[in-house]
Amino acid sequence: MAPPFHAEQIGSLMRPQELLAIRSTAGLSDTYSGITKEVQEATKAAIAKVVAKQLELGIRPITSGEYERDKFYSGFFETLDGMEVFKTIPIPEGFRTNFPTIKILQSQGIKTRDSVVAVDRIRRTRSAYMSEWESLRCLIPQDKWRECKLTMPPITHNHMQMALGTSYSPPAYNTDREYFQDLAKAYQEEFKELYDAGLRSIQIDDPNMLFFVTDEFRSGCVADGINPDELLDEYIWAHNQCLTGKPDDLHVGLHLCRGNMSNSTHIISGSYERIARKMFTELAYNTYYLEYDTERAGDFEPLRHLPIGKNVVLGVVSTKSPDLEDLNELVNQVRVAAEAIARSQGRSVEEVIKTSLGVSPQCGFASMSLGGGRGMTMERMWEKLLLVKELAERIWN
Repeated sequence: MAPPFHAEQIGSLMRPQELLAIRSTAGLSDTYSGITKEVQEATKAAIAKVVAKQLELGIRPITSGEYERDKFYSGFFETLDGMEVFKTIPIPEGFRTNFPTIKILQSQGIKTRDSVVAVDRIRRTRSAYMSEWESLRCLIPQDKWRECKLTMPPITHNHMQMALGTSYSPPAYNTDREYFQDLAKAYQEEFKELYDAGLRSIQIDDPNMLFFVTDEFRSGCVADGINPDELLDEYIWAHNQCLTGKPDDLHVGLHLCRGNMSNSTHIISGSYERIARKMFTELAYNTYYLEYDTERAGDFEPLRHLPIGKNVVLGVVSTKSPDLEDLNELVNQVRVAAEAIARSQGRSVEEVIKTSLGVSPQCGFASMSLGGGRGMTMERMWEKLLLVKELAERIWN
């Protein structure tokens, strides 16, 4: 199965200033604030404009830019029965030892962070993202619904960051497996309902999985009495549970990056090598959207573990820097990546390029509504997306 698009985008787009101003005036300063009618109307108008721009420029897949959300992970966990939002979990005490994101926030003087805790058995009683999908599809002819994509947070998001044993409370759950089984059922039901409503592509955003490549996070696990390799195995199992029973023609891909905080802040550096074999061979995703815009991500050699039949979308265009990449150099990077895969798969470079690769920006342009790379503008964002499109046309047309 080739990737749905050879030219991709990761989902989040910079918010227009008028939308940010209205959200600020309404006092929407965090992920879980209520949405006023004025904000709803402004959001609807902004989505209509950004979708029209994507159609005009031929940018695919089409997304709402995550304009409905304050952060990329907003909107799922807090809609589930049995889950409760805790807004002021103390930093660092409430979180895993040496958790890289928490250390960044602590260095910035931030004292608390939010998370969502299972205080009772988890049940999905309504769709989390149907309203987002409906607001997107109503702007597009039905024959183009297949050209759309929706993003979701990973099943491991809260469990991975919180201090050992605090992502759920007894008597709701006594084991991680019980917790993940109920949470996975919610994902399965969400996938099915969105699929039945016409959605055919979903992207799971899991930047935290790459913490497993760092000595910092792994040493924190050990300090907490956890074997990091066993924890990674547990998370791979949990991810795969979400995909159990999904429709064959529902494409679900996994996006990994090293952080995309406001003003170009990345959280970690390190090659995929440490987890590449497990990631590519044991996770059940169709496609991997991988950050490859700087040396921070390492070289392409970890791609040798990619099995035939799976895809990689190479994030070779940066959302963190406004500088436009050189098209010829990008073409060369794609070929080097294809060579690493071809050697291990016993296929030709041309066949790998044709059937298993795509290109994209390395991340979204605003994983948080106030995000954006240092110096990035709305105009340059569209130029970057057009550069990805031109790169794909150079290689695949």
